[in-house]
Amino acid sequence: MKSLAVYFAEPRKVEVREEEVGEPGPGQVLTRTRVSLLSTGTEMWCYRGEFDEGTTWANWVHYPFRPGYQNVGEVVAVGEGVEALRTGDRVFVGAGHAGYVLSDATSAVKVPQAVSDEDAAWAALSFIAQTGVRRANHSMGDTAVVIGLGPLGQMVVQYLKVIGLREILAIDTVQLRLDAALAHGATAAFCGSAADARDFVLEHTGGMLADVVYDVTGHYTVLPMALKLARDFGVVELIGDTPHPSKQHLTQDILARQVTLIGTHNAKLGPGAYWTPQRQIELFYLYVSRGQMKAADLITHSFRPDQAAECYRLLETDRGSTIGVMFDWRE
Repeated sequence: MKSLAVYFAEPRKVEVREEEVGEPGPGQVLTRTRVSLLSTGTEMWCYRGEFDEGTTWANWVHYPFRPGYQNVGEVVAVGEGVEALRTGDRVFVGAGHAGYVLSDATSAVKVPQAVSDEDAAWAALSFIAQTGVRRANHSMGDTAVVIGLGPLGQMVVQYLKVIGLREILAIDTVQLRLDAALAHGATAAFCGSAADARDFVLEHTGGMLADVVYDVTGHYTVLPMALKLARDFGVVELIGDTPHPSKQHLTQDILARQVTLIGTHNAKLGPGAYWTPQRQIELFYLYVSRGQMKAADLITHSFRPDQAAECYRLLETDRGSTIGVMFDWRE
């Protein structure tokens, strides 16, 4: 079977290739993609190909590279031994941007009828954000700052709303993203650099600063700013993984004010973790079906697969005009 797939042939060069996709083997499922959502921050680092040597980025990205890991499709064939899925089921798989995808059936998550394709495609970002919020160990009445309101930051805001924080303070340099965060659970927003947001945070936390500060930017310059916004004995959590850790540095807040720094990664959930990616995605879908969370309205741009080069050029030149960006394969 022939399938189209998006590739980065080399840094800043996008190609849509035709490739052969075989029949599913034992334990596998073949899906026809309906939509695939970009993880815009991650994919643009991969597109540019600029990372420190020895990082997870440098070890992961080798050209030609197929980007993407958020794919919603319809099952068209199942392999031997697959009983939980059948032809016609709609599923999420953590696969790249391609028209047909072979996946391990155990990693596919059924999409409930009440959840749209556009909502379902946020599944990977949903469990990355959910893992981060769980690691923070919030208590009732906590205050939090979220720096960086791209797609992942928007998910963090919504989970903080679901668990009932007292204040959810959004910081970004793009008003479009702040408006979206306010519409989805943020209690106040600051448009500008986190370096200038201390008075804003003090005002909304009774002069105490935040219990938890989330740096969801993936940019090495932001960590020192984030540390200044956490209260004494507070927490700063890195969810965005910078490709340039050699340029990232700590401040005296770690020692002088005993601020705790936590890093989270979707591939490291902890030994024996009950909340696996599949369970977290299922919980996200439950929240969406109940109306407690929503993501489809965060999609600002939709492209056909043959417009992939145009899509990534937009993100390179005007990413601030975007939040959710999607490839629509349904035609």
